[in-house]
Amino acid sequence: MKRQISGLHAADRTASEQIPDGVFLVRVQRVHFHRQAQKPYYTLALAILEPSRFSGHVLSSRLYCTPKALWKLNWFLRDFGYDIEMLGRDEVDETQLVGLKGVVKISHIMVSGTPLLRLDGFVSASRWDELSPANLDNPQVA
Repeated sequence: MKRQISGLHAADRTASEQIPDGVFLVRVQRVHFHRQAQKPYYTLALAILEPSRFSGHVLSSRLYCTPKALWKLNWFLRDFGYDIEMLGRDEVDETQLVGLKGVVKISHIMVSGTPLLRLDGFVSASRWDELSPANLDNPQVA
């Protein structure tokens, strides 16, 4: 059986082409819920919109749904503009998440020898202009 796996040809990119730690304007491309007994989680595929030199790249990470980690999922949903009424009813509709935009701060970590992408923070997309790396380097813009 033949399968087409998008992005396979680019999987051998050098470390210099890797996405660095930092702040990115992203759009939710895919969301999938994984129901694991001890740690249910959402996998997120976030398409980078800005900075433009990274546009087209996709960040992939997890948001856990354990009682201890719900604060982070709530933070993500609020800052990405998820429906407040649905959030108030404790409802998450994956189809409603696709297309939402926001700013994410990422870092790369190692867990048991496995490299992972950690989502460190979220902000509304409307704040991108003040948080973009180009503006952070220019003190006159602030």
